[in-house]
Amino acid sequence: MRGMQISAPFGYTRIAPLRRDQKIRLPAPGDVPAFARTLNAIPVSYAEFGPAAHDYPIVFTSGDGGKTFAAVAVLGLSSGENLFLEGAAWAKGVYCPAYVRRYPFCMARVTLDQVQQQNRLICVENEFIDEAGGEPLFDAQGAATEKWQGYERLVTEYEADIERAAEMCSILADYALLEPFSMQATLNQGGAMQLTGMHRVAEKKLENLNAAQLKNLLKKGILGRLYAHVLSLDNFARLLDRRAAQAA
Repeated sequence: MRGMQISAPFGYTRIAPLRRDQKIRLPAPGDVPAFARTLNAIPVSYAEFGPAAHDYPIVFTSGDGGKTFAAVAVLGLSSGENLFLEGAAWAKGVYCPAYVRRYPFCMARVTLDQVQQQNRLICVENEFIDEAGGEPLFDAQGAATEKWQGYERLVTEYEADIERAAEMCSILADYALLEPFSMQATLNQGGAMQLTGMHRVAEKKLENLNAAQLKNLLKKGILGRLYAHVLSLDNFARLLDRRAAQAA
């Protein structure tokens, strides 16, 4: 469409709006997209704080000097390191983030004649459109197949949930609750390492919130997620254990 631009999420290369008449080559169960195999952190949404906190450290990062933040699960201790891979699949017995599970589909922002549209489009990574070897996601009457219904629910719910995470991060920034920190460790194989660029909730600052701020965090369900985040920081030790086990 003339004058139409689609912004692809991080990790996607070339996406196109999903059409009902297309056939799509779906990834094998558990298969991890190539971009996620070399990520040492991946976005987590609002509802993912609970399950992700069992397996990963959850931290906050900023790409604009602390004006805005995003919540991420830390997957590795150095650039390009994902310690949660087993071959081409995500490690068994640990939570696989929705950012990975929704691939090759996504919801994308659309700009039409230089005006960003309010609604987003469901899109698919272009290389997965395969008229010869793919499978239809809609029947002859245009009704969604059961397989697509599952994907569509994941994609749309994740998009709404990542917006809730963005709202939470905005509130944390507004309340000045985040502080920078780094993680330092001595490796079993020898040498030392330092992970920087991370922020965490400063628990002391929680004590200084006024009644209205505290009530807002409780009402929105944010307070429980903050404690899940704080507890998840103990998982940095588990990352060191995974790294040592893989090195051995």
